[in-house]
Amino acid sequence: MTSQDMPSPAAAGCHMPGEFECHDGCWLIWPERPDNWRLGAKPAQAAFTAVATAIAAVEPVTVAASAGQWANARARLPGHIRVVEMTTNDAWVRDTGPSFVIDDRGGRIAVDWRFNAWGGLVDGLYFPWDRDDQVAAKIAGIEASAVWRAPIVMEGGAVHVDGEGTAFVTAECLLSPGRNAALGRDATETALKAALGVDLVIWLPRGVHLDETTGHVDNLLHVPAPGMVCLTWTDDMADPQRSISEEAEAVLAEARDARGRRLAIHRIHQPGPLTITADEAAGVDIVAGSQPRRAGDRMAGSYCNFYMANGRANGAGGRRIVMPLLDHARDQAAADAIAAACPGWEVVGVPGREILLGGGNIHCITQQVPARRRPGAA
Repeated sequence: MTSQDMPSPAAAGCHMPGEFECHDGCWLIWPERPDNWRLGAKPAQAAFTAVATAIAAVEPVTVAASAGQWANARARLPGHIRVVEMTTNDAWVRDTGPSFVIDDRGGRIAVDWRFNAWGGLVDGLYFPWDRDDQVAAKIAGIEASAVWRAPIVMEGGAVHVDGEGTAFVTAECLLSPGRNAALGRDATETALKAALGVDLVIWLPRGVHLDETTGHVDNLLHVPAPGMVCLTWTDDMADPQRSISEEAEAVLAEARDARGRRLAIHRIHQPGPLTITADEAAGVDIVAGSQPRRAGDRMAGSYCNFYMANGRANGAGGRRIVMPLLDHARDQAAADAIAAACPGWEVVGVPGREILLGGGNIHCITQQVPARRRPGAA
C-alpha cells in the first residue's frame, strides 16, 4: 500500500516513537563512493563496522550494500549482522531511509521523505540522487511496512521527536531554498504533523556551524527522553557555534513541549574545532558536482550525533548509547555528560572521525526500526 491509497499517518492514528523507545532493529548502508570517503572508503568501512558491531550487541542490525560491495561487507561485518543487497547513491540511511511511525494496534508505516541530496540543484551535495530517493521504500518492503510518501522535501536527520507529540526542527534546514522555502513554514509544519503524528513543532533557528546538510537538528541536539534535550555547546565566546547554541538554548528554555512541560537542557561541549588534514583531503577523489573535501576546512563535529540502541522489545536486549569519539581532549567529558543526562543507559564510544570526514556522524548513518506496538501496550 502506498500514500496514494491511504490517509496520512496522523489520520491513521500513528505517531513517531522516540529513539529511546524499543526497537526491532537498526539499518546502516555500507559506504563506498570515493568522492566522499577517502582511500576507497576503506577507513570509513572500518568505522561503519565498529558502529554496527556496537549496536548489534543490543539490537538486530541490517547493513545494505551494493552488488559490487556485498561480498566485502559480508566478510568484514560480524556474522550476526544481516547484509542485504541494495543500490544507493551514498550511505546516509538516516536521511534516505524511512522514518517509521506506529499505532497502538501493532501497525507500522514507513514515512518516505522526498530526498534531493540536501538541497537538489540549488545547494545539494551530489547528483544524481535518484537511487537514494528509493531507499525508504526498499527498506519498508524488507520490513513489511506500508509506505506513505511525504509531500515535503526532508531527511530523517532534520527532525527529532520525543514520542509524546513534540518534534524539533531547524528553520535553516526545512525552509532552505533547496527544500521547502516556497512552501513556507506553516504548510511545512502541517505536513510534518501529518507525517509524524506530532502535535507541536519547536523551531530552532540554525543548526551546527558549517553543517553541510544546511542545519540538521540531529547534529545540534538529541532528545534522550521526553522533556529533555542534549544540546551542542561551546564555552568559546569567539567560536561561531557559541551564538548558534545560545539562540537555540533561548528558544528551548522558553518552550513548552506538547504535554506542557518545560525542557531540561543538558549542554554537551563540542569537540575541537576539528579541521580536515592535507592527507585526509588528498585521499578523496575529486568529482564534478560532489561536495569538495579541502585541507583546513572545519568539520561540523558534534557529540550529540549519537544513536540510542534499545533492543528491549519482548524483554530482550538492552539500552546502549553509541557516541562518536572525535577529540581526545573532549571525549571523556562528553561521554560523562551524556551518561549523566541518560541514567540507565550504557554509553559506548566508537571512533567517529572517518564518518565526520564524510559529512556526518553516528546518528546520520543509522536508522532505527521501532518495535511494533502490541495491542493493549501502554
